[in-house]
Amino acid sequence: MAVLLTDVSGYAQFITVLIVFILVLLVTAFTTRWMADYQKKQNAGSNIEIVETVRLGNNKWLQIVRVGDTYKVLAVCKDTVTSLGEVPKEQLKEADIPDGNQSFKALLEKTIKRDSSDRSGLKDKDT
Repeated sequence: MAVLLTDVSGYAQFITVLIVFILVLLVTAFTTRWMADYQKKQNAGSNIEIVETVRLGNNKWLQIVRVGDTYKVLAVCKDTVTSLGEVPKEQLKEADIPDGNQSFKALLEKTIKRDSSDRSGLKDKDT
């Protein structure tokens, strides 16, 4: 009888810990989503936007920033930000970012196609 009560107590503790873990995950997910929405609303309607960022090294980036209707190139380092100049809008290329309306199947086929073409290129170079 004592062994049976110990087994039941162990299962009850496991289920309790599992429920608490799931609750913590849910609270974390909702808090993260709420913070993301809050920050998105804070930046909405602003006249300043980071268009593109390229990492040059540790704590060094080049950024194209839109300020109003002008585009500026900035060198951003750990302690400094330096303006390198302006770029005309006509010289900027549109990013090839897929819209969120593509299906998973289309994205998977595109990735498989790209991966197989990359591998075939490696085989040609090795021989």
